[in-house]
Amino acid sequence: MSNRMLSVVVATAFAAAVGSLAAAPAGAASKAEMEKMMKENQAKTMKAMKTGKFEQCYGVALKGHNDCFAGAGTTCAGTSTVDYQGNAFKLVAKGTCTAMEVPGGHGSLTPKA
Repeated sequence: MSNRMLSVVVATAFAAAVGSLAAAPAGAASKAEMEKMMKENQAKTMKAMKTGKFEQCYGVALKGHNDCFAGAGTTCAGTSTVDYQGNAFKLVAKGTCTAMEVPGGHGSLTPKA
């Protein structure tokens, strides 16, 4: 899958998540609705991972742009609190993570401290 296609896939998933939040007035989503949305986002992430075409790349996501299951302090997509957060991952094309350059180093296949 080309980087352009990967960008389209990720952007589409992100737009769908943001769109579902924008559909309801701020503060209107109940805890149950938020949990449901998080589970749906987690399922999308897992589905993409099962294709074998993507890998979790830690330390490359910008603040609020991580994918689901990022680790402590990041319950799901869009919950990272700083740019390049070490325990927050982004799905990237398989084999490209460690070549990605970010401030202070490269992407990692395992969470960074």
